[in-house]
Order: sequence, then structure tokens, then C-alpha cells
Amino acid sequence: MKPPFLYLPPTDPVTVLYRDDDLLFVDKPAGLLSVPGRLPEHKDSLLNRLQADDPEVRLVHRLDMDTSGVMVFARTAAAQRALNRHFETRQAAKTYIAEIAGHPKAEFGTIDAPLMKDWPNRPLQKIDPAGKPSRTDWRVLRRLDRTTLVELTPLTGRSHQLRLHMAHMGHAIVGDRFYAVPDLAESSPRLHLHASLLTCDLPSSGTPYTATAPCTFAREFTYP
Repeated sequence: MKPPFLYLPPTDPVTVLYRDDDLLFVDKPAGLLSVPGRLPEHKDSLLNRLQADDPEVRLVHRLDMDTSGVMVFARTAAAQRALNRHFETRQAAKTYIAEIAGHPKAEFGTIDAPLMKDWPNRPLQKIDPAGKPSRTDWRVLRRLDRTTLVELTPLTGRSHQLRLHMAHMGHAIVGDRFYAVPDLAESSPRLHLHASLLTCDLPSSGTPYTATAPCTFAREFTYP
């Protein structure tokens, strides 16, 4: 069982990436919960902060507290229904950047490893043949001295999927306090996992829109 962690969310203003009458794209900072937790000290969240300015903001999906990057919220009930269908049918396209330990032998690949809850060690997940199908595409972006920047595309949407799949591959994500060895977990004050791109259809027109957010742990990297 992992030890509890003190919740000290960042206090910087949330960056708005795009807003229209139907939806809102924002850049979630690492360390901030997407939605309020059950404990009183876990009430501060991205959803609560956005609703303080716009009470009509509605949840569509989540990112782990430790993960940064693009999230989309609905601003009407109809937009929420449309976006929910978009995510449920896997039409929303998500791309992540991660910094992982070591150097994979290949330049790209697919991890196909089913996941399920690790009940004695909640909130951890585990790889188990009886788990839900879970697949992640990955490719190398840049090899650094001791780590590698990779692009990750989840083909399914399981909790902790990217973190656990990278650890399963033998290249855990830098700063991962759940699945990395202690030295790697403590090597950074944050998890080096960032939702860099999110594409979904604008409810009003059906036109695809891609929101992007810069990756703070890989500022020198830009997409070709």
C-alpha cells in the first residue's frame, strides 16, 4: 500500500485554451484534482474552480491528479451529452507526452495488457489476464541521456493505463509515485505525463477541433 500524500494543489490561474458557447478547453496543471475528492481537504479541484466563474460548466472526462494537460468541459447539457457520446465511442483523440526511464530498444510499438483494480492497494491498478482489455500505442520522440520522451496514444481509457503500461514495458514514467522504483519516483516533484493534444467535434458545427497545451517538462520539444 502506498503512503498517503499531502494534497497541496497549485494556486496559479487555470489557462483557458479555447471557449465557445458549448464547451471549454483548459490546461490542467499537475497536482490539481479534476473533480472534488471525498475528504474535506480534497474539495479544491479544477471543476470547482471553473464553476466558480461559470456555474454552467459540466464535467465530460478526467485526468489523474498527477497528470497535466488538455481537458474539455461542456457549458450546456446538450453539449455534455454530445461530448459524452464522443468519448464513449472513442471518437475523441487524445495524445500524451511522457518522459520515461531508460531507452526502449524499438522506436514504436503497442502495449496490449489488460488492467484491473488492485483492491488491497487502492487506488492502484494491476495487469491481470482477467482485467479489462487495455491498449496503448507509443513512439519515441527524442532520446535523452538517461531518459526518453515518448508520444503515447491510449486506444482504451482505463485508469492509470499509461502509467502502468510504461512500467510494464520496463520504462516507468519519471516521477511516478505509484509504479516507478523509489529513486525514479522521487527524481521529480511531478509526474512527467502530459495530455498534449485533444481532438473532438465542436457540438455546434460537428467540426473537429484540436486543443494543444505546451509540455512544461519538455519545453525544448515541439511537434514537427
